[in-house]
Amino acid sequence: MSFFLSKFLLFIIRPLVWLVVLALYSLFSKSRRNKKRALITLIVLFVFLSNNFILVTVASWYEPKSYPNKHYDIGLLLGGFSSYNESTKSLTTEFAGDRLTQTIRLYQEGKIDRILMSGGSGGFLEKNPPEATYTDAYLKAIRIPDSAVIIEKESRNTKENFQYAAKILYTLNKPDAKILVITSAWHIPRTKLLAEKQGLKNVDYYSTNSLVDNYSMEDYLIPQAKALEGWEFLLKEWVGYVVTKLGIT
Repeated sequence: MSFFLSKFLLFIIRPLVWLVVLALYSLFSKSRRNKKRALITLIVLFVFLSNNFILVTVASWYEPKSYPNKHYDIGLLLGGFSSYNESTKSLTTEFAGDRLTQTIRLYQEGKIDRILMSGGSGGFLEKNPPEATYTDAYLKAIRIPDSAVIIEKESRNTKENFQYAAKILYTLNKPDAKILVITSAWHIPRTKLLAEKQGLKNVDYYSTNSLVDNYSMEDYLIPQAKALEGWEFLLKEWVGYVVTKLGIT
């Protein structure tokens, strides 16, 4: 039930949903006054949310920049960076694909000894393979040795990422392993909070695909669809952080 509720919450906090609801209300409301108010609110909200400069400014206050230059036993790669391509039967990276790219680079540079890929099937309706399964196949295809990869394919969210990862480390008799969590910059504040609640120690964080990096001069004036997506990520993290802080999940 909690998984369903979390998916429903993620749906209703999407900025695009707000805009669609306002547009429909402005079209079908019988009150001319309410129609006008809804239309004005729609325009103001669209201008604000589609301006990437505003998004970048807000994200820069929230996102940490973390690039530790040390050696770690485990690089914990958090899922949510890819989808399963039915046509090719393989991995397709999405907005957070830099998580995977940076993990591979850190391994090849000798910064991490092993990759712990944590990610199950986070979809509510889709019945795709766990993300860890097809990520494992991809890592094998690019010649990352099996001995360097640990797969966790049961988790459906960040909280479960840490729960199952902790169990695996205990099973491997590595409860005190030095861990580098590799995830998106906007995801790190909530990730830190969840790791602390799970009692994980010796943990550092490596930030990838920052929303602040996704910026150009044209973003001052030209509406950007990517800004709407960026707000969706930020809103999800803020709500998740507050919910976690209050101990609701």
